[in-house]
Amino acid sequence: MYIENIKLSNFRNYTKQEVNFDKNINIFYGNNAQGKTNIIEAIYLCAIGKSYRTSKEKEVIKINEEYSKIEVNYSKSDRNGKVKFEVSDKKMISLNEIKLKKVSEILGNINIVLFNPDDINIFKDGPAKRRRILDVMISQLRPAYVYNLNMYTKTLEQRNNYLKQIKYDNKSEEMLEIWEQKLADYAENVYLYRSEFVEKIKSKIVNIHKKITNDKEQVKIEYISDFIDKTEFIKLLEKNRKVDIIKGFTGKGIHRDDLKLYINDKEIGIYGSQGQHRSSILSIKLSELEIIKDETDENPILLLDDFMSELDKVRRENFLEDVKDTQIIITCTDKLEIKNEKKKIFYVENRNC
Repeated sequence: MYIENIKLSNFRNYTKQEVNFDKNINIFYGNNAQGKTNIIEAIYLCAIGKSYRTSKEKEVIKINEEYSKIEVNYSKSDRNGKVKFEVSDKKMISLNEIKLKKVSEILGNINIVLFNPDDINIFKDGPAKRRRILDVMISQLRPAYVYNLNMYTKTLEQRNNYLKQIKYDNKSEEMLEIWEQKLADYAENVYLYRSEFVEKIKSKIVNIHKKITNDKEQVKIEYISDFIDKTEFIKLLEKNRKVDIIKGFTGKGIHRDDLKLYINDKEIGIYGSQGQHRSSILSIKLSELEIIKDETDENPILLLDDFMSELDKVRRENFLEDVKDTQIIITCTDKLEIKNEKKKIFYVENRNC
């Protein structure tokens, strides 16, 4: 699949802008703070329905304007499509001019794999970022996953609220059983989705990482979860009730899940060099790309935000050879020299657009 063009209105620093893409490589270069990453973000919004840069979507509206609109036209092997993303007082997403009732309904129409500079630190930071990356990966292929994850989160909030009522209002602990049963039901579904996807990553990442590191490193990824099965999960919640009541929140559950990655049997979050962190996230993202291709029979769109500058010329060419037949959208500060003749190059300069 590939994106044909994108139209922006009052989006970030753009007043009006239309970009027509090449099916292969598209390079956006220029100084920092000119609007290159805004192109990547706009595509991401139309694919995922949420920004990866902010949780406050009104921030994408150009200063002193009342609304923002993005239109993306894309092509797949069996159909063409159009996604429209609008933000004013509220958010609205349309697919082929039909307004969607839920954000999750947009998932799977435009499949993407995103590299952004913050990804390099995901094994240095807390587990929340690792869960988020995993959640985005899964949601593109399993839209029902989003429903189960959202329901788990809502049920978790209800249990947490009731824990506070027990602590401060002397409510009965027996009512916790209702929330714990529901929590276990949704936890099982989320756990199964995550386990399935991590197994798919495991089946890809070893050979990918060997190739990236010239067979110098062995990589291993591990999914860490409190969940074993529903029965054990409910027992775990019951065991921790007293502590949860004192703290006012649920301390155990799939909202604490984590991913750990090891290079030559050493945990990268503790012992990894900056280069190992970079090659590891690259291996994970390339694994995701292959999984999406396997399951959809379409190459996803590869979004590389300020990533290619991290690679020397040889590794850059090897990387692009590995992802040939994939539409790639690259942002960088300097004009990249790439052998592939099938490319478009855009110089980006903020002139109040």
